[in-house]
Formats: sequence, structure tokens, C-alpha cells
Amino acid sequence: MRKLNLSIFLTVGFAFLMSGCATIIHGSKQSVSIASNPSSATVTIDNQDQGKTPLTIKLDRKDHHTVKVELPGYLAYETKFTRKVDGWIAGNIIFGGLIGLAVDAITGGMYKLTPDQIQADLKSNTTSLRTIKDGVFLTVVLKPNPNWEKIGQLTKIN
Repeated sequence: MRKLNLSIFLTVGFAFLMSGCATIIHGSKQSVSIASNPSSATVTIDNQDQGKTPLTIKLDRKDHHTVKVELPGYLAYETKFTRKVDGWIAGNIIFGGLIGLAVDAITGGMYKLTPDQIQADLKSNTTSLRTIKDGVFLTVVLKPNPNWEKIGQLTKIN
């Protein structure tokens, strides 16, 4: 009788572990790529340093992730990887049932991170626009140099 109980326990345990269709197909982690222009920018994901661009990293599918790409002299680029329900979850209806759905929900296998790659186009933190009109050269800056002399102020026209 004891041998029969162990056999049933192992069979049920194996069925539970293997019944998550999405978990079996692509696992609980997803590879995502992060690049920047210019390259060699520091990448921070969920407040943890991950290295320099370009890089590919595996992230847990069950969580949302905040990504920050920074390079001295450039404005920081920040975005999120968000999770969405993956199409493989439909396999649980056919093969895994409620147990498969539970496994995929616990492991995060039922989700897909979007986007699967990020291209951070970093902008200089000094000059953002230049134009010439009627002999006047206009430079719009986000952070003015303290040594510059202010000669005018733009005002909003209603």
C-alpha cells in the first residue's frame, strides 16, 4: 500500500509540474534586448545595474520591469516592460485544465513581456533645436550654461 501511495504522489506531482503549457513552451523568463544610440550607456532594471548597452538579459515574465538607460551628457531614457497574457495560455484549456493554468500563473509562464526589445535614442542635455530666420540664430536648450548672458525670454501667445 505504501508503494502505491508513493507512486500516486509521484504521478500527480509530475502531472502538476508538467501541465503548464505556456511554462513548458517558453519558460518563466524572457530574453529582452536593450540598445542605445550612442552605445555604452548604463542600463538599470528595477533599480539594479545590469551593464552597458547593447545587452540581452532574461527577465521574469510575471513582473513588470522599469528600465532606465543613462549616459553622461545625455537625458536619461526611461520605459517599462509590461506583461500581457500570452497566446500559449489557450493550451491549458485543451491540455492542462485548471492545474495547468495555476502552474502558468504561479511561474509567470502565462505572460509575455512587451516590448521584447528597446532602442533608446538618447538626446543631448544641452541643445535640442537650432533654426535660422531673418539672420537670427536661435538655440533652444534644456539646461542653459550659467556663463551665458540672457538677452530675451520667449512668452506664450494666446
